This record gives sequence, structure tokens and C-alpha cells, in this order.
Amino acid sequence: MATLGAASRKHKITIVGSGNWGSAIAKIVAENAKEHSDLFEPEVQMWVFEEEVTIPKDSKHHDEKSGQSTKPQKLTELINQYHENVKYLPNIPLPDNIVANPSVEDAVKGSTILVFNLPHQFIGKVCEQMKGNIVPFARGISCIKGVVVNSEEIGLFSEDIGQKLGIYCGALSGANIATEVAQEKFSETTVAYDPPPMDSRHPTPQPSRATSPERTEVDAVAPHHKDSHGKKTKLLPLPSEYPPLSHETVKKLFHRPYFHVAMTSDVAGVSLGGALKNIVALAAGFVDGLGWGDNAKAAIMRVGLLEEVRFGQKFFPGSFEQATLTEQSCGVADMITSCSSGRNFRCAKMSVERGVSIEEVEQKELNGQKLQGTSTAYEVYGFLKGKGMEEEFPLFKAVYDILEGNVKPEQIPELLVQQGGARSRL
Repeated sequence: MATLGAASRKHKITIVGSGNWGSAIAKIVAENAKEHSDLFEPEVQMWVFEEEVTIPKDSKHHDEKSGQSTKPQKLTELINQYHENVKYLPNIPLPDNIVANPSVEDAVKGSTILVFNLPHQFIGKVCEQMKGNIVPFARGISCIKGVVVNSEEIGLFSEDIGQKLGIYCGALSGANIATEVAQEKFSETTVAYDPPPMDSRHPTPQPSRATSPERTEVDAVAPHHKDSHGKKTKLLPLPSEYPPLSHETVKKLFHRPYFHVAMTSDVAGVSLGGALKNIVALAAGFVDGLGWGDNAKAAIMRVGLLEEVRFGQKFFPGSFEQATLTEQSCGVADMITSCSSGRNFRCAKMSVERGVSIEEVEQKELNGQKLQGTSTAYEVYGFLKGKGMEEEFPLFKAVYDILEGNVKPEQIPELLVQQGGARSRL
């Protein structure tokens, strides 16, 4: 048995997801796994949803003389051969210690750190596949922006993952355009990780004849860990054989000279910033499409930030911190980026300029992909309506009404004044 504080094992890492942002995060994590070899195993597994891909003609890996270049090949094989995600992150070299794996069950085996970066609609299915294949004391970080919403309650993707798998999961979010990050252009992010109090105080669970190590540890040892709403989940402690997953250690997993990390314990604030800013970006796109200029966009961002803060204070009162949104990359910085160049902003702007619905722009411009802002706007409005509180969030309500065709973008200023949005205070 290892003594307390003597880490005799290293953390194994798996990236669950391999799209544009998933591959960029995998690059960062793999670089740090090599650099901090005292903490992490050098090999980083990356689960890839397998598909057949033809190397693009403009890729440096395309060779007309080679029959392989003109035929569809498995994406995992291409990534492992060329150390590049030729479909989702082209022309960006990936570290050679990334191993693309088409089996999520195999990719997560033995990993103590799971970094989730996949479309939110696949969370449930992927977590079901992972059950029984992860170590029971694994810890996670969700890079998925958005919230879990229905008419009665709202939750965080990090908590949804944690509850489905019986693990603790933090969150990462910020002003992070994936391609710019992958190109190593300077940016910042915010990582929320609230270390469960029982971690690194117990040896690796050993099987017994009477019961499995999971059952013994959960019932006899592990205290409860509360999520942002006070719900309790029983966790297995991270064994002391591993380096403690403190803020310092988690920061070393993600921080690079070009990708600066600020740590916090406010998982709710980080998650809300990544979700609600998409609604604000739609409003910014609407006023920009009208040609109202930068002053109008700045006003939208100011009111939007106030409504984000108010939302966190009302619905996550036990864990949300205002400073997370007003001072961190996941809040004000992410909003500025999203309201300047993000997909939600651009599509909303084009819808006004072309005089068509945002759904038409979405279908024409996004090649089958969906805007997060529109779905989040509908979900958040439905939640607020169910609480009878939609009038307290005039900008969120205005965006919903514009999407529904109840009002026009030109009415945004009067809607904010009538409902008190323009006079709001922090």
C-alpha cells in the first residue's frame, strides 16, 4: 500500500471526442502529458467516431499517384498515420503520443482523467457505452458548452455526465475559437474543478471475495459530493497512489504558453457562461444585421452579461460566483468573441440582412450542423416561462420572440426599456 502523498502511479488520459475543438484540446493535453511526465502517462487516447474520409485535394497528404489518397479511408487510421485530423482540424499537426481509437469502451479503459468534448446530443449514448469500462474513481472535465434544460429544471452537462457515470466532472470554457487555439495563437480559458474532499486519501481499491471494490468503497468509505443544486452523488475516492487532482495538477493538464488557464471551483458559472452567451450572440447579430454598429452590440453585450449573472444568482445560488462571468474568460471574454465572429452571431446577422428566417440561413450555411444559440434560447425561455420569470430576462425573451416571429429585431431597444433591461444593475 502506498503511503499518503507518495504518488507511485501516473494519470492516464482519454479525450472523449475528436471534432474541431476535441482535436484542439487533445493537442494541448498531449503536449502537457509529455511535458509533465511525472504526473501523466505519455500516451493520450482519443475516441473518434469512426467514419470513412477521403483526404482533401488541398491537403499536404494528398497524392494523386497514390490510390489510397483517392479512396475513402477510416478516419482513425488517417489520424494515426499522418498525426492530423484531416477532416475536422486540417493542416494542424497533432502530437505523436495521441492515439485515435474507434472504440470508446477501449479508449477509456484504465483512464483516470476523462476529457469530454463531443456534441451534447451524444452524451447519453456515449456514457451508456462507457459504463462498466471506466475505473470507478475516474474524474472528468467537460468542454461541452450548454446546459440541460426542461420546463421544470436546469442542470449542467458536467453534472449530467457525472451522475450518469458516478464520477465527479468539472468544466472548461472560454473565448476559445478552436482553430486559433490549435494554431497556437494566444488565448485564455477557465477551468472549473471543485476537488471532491475524499480524493487521494485511500489506496487503490482491492477486490475481495465477498464484494466488488466499487460496492465496498462506495458504501463504507466515500462521502457524498454535492453538485451545484445540492444533489448528492456517491463517489469513490481517488487513490493516493495517484497525484492529487488539485487545481495545480489540473492546470498543468491544460495550460500552455499560448493557452493560459485560470482555475476556479465555480462549475456553474463556467458552464452558464458557455451556454447563455449564445443567446446574447444572436441578439448581437440581429442588431449588427440592421447596421446599427458597435455601440448597439456593446449595449447588447452589457445587458446580456447582466442577465447571465442574474440567471446564475437565481438558479444556482449555492455555487455560482458573479466574478466568474465578469472577470474570467468563460464569461465576458467569451461573450465578446461570440458577439463578434461566432456562428450564432454570423447567422443571426445574415438572417436580418437577407430578410429570411435564421433556420433558412442555418440550413444553407452550416452543412447540416445546428446552431446552439437557437436551441438554447428556446430551452431557456421555456424554463423561465415555467417559472413565471420570463419578464425578468428581457433580452432572453426578446431573442425568443424574434425567433418565433412575434416581434422584429428593430424592436429590441424598446423591449429592453419597457421591461427594465437597459436600466439593470449588477
